[in-house]
Amino acid sequence: MSAVFVYMTAKDAEEARRIGADLVQNRLAACVNVLDSMRSMYHWEGRVQEESEAVLIAKTAEDRVTALTERVKSLHSYDCPCIIVLPILGGHPEFIEWIQAETR
Repeated sequence: MSAVFVYMTAKDAEEARRIGADLVQNRLAACVNVLDSMRSMYHWEGRVQEESEAVLIAKTAEDRVTALTERVKSLHSYDCPCIIVLPILGGHPEFIEWIQAETR
């Protein structure tokens, strides 16, 4: 079983903290980092948009990604939230084992 990072954005830090706390409480993520403020520029509904957002980075087991994604979609205010999975190719073995243990 492998561990992954899940990169997500939210409309603000409050929404990011609410989603992150839910993911950890329900053991869909071992840990969620919230980066409070960043600027995003993107195409949406035929226009270039620029907004302030918050970033969430979740550490989870690969086999929890589907459940995590569905939970985030149910909690999120966006119609099409950013939820991207990135592999963890290495690192501190005890930390990766901790991610596995905390998502059981």
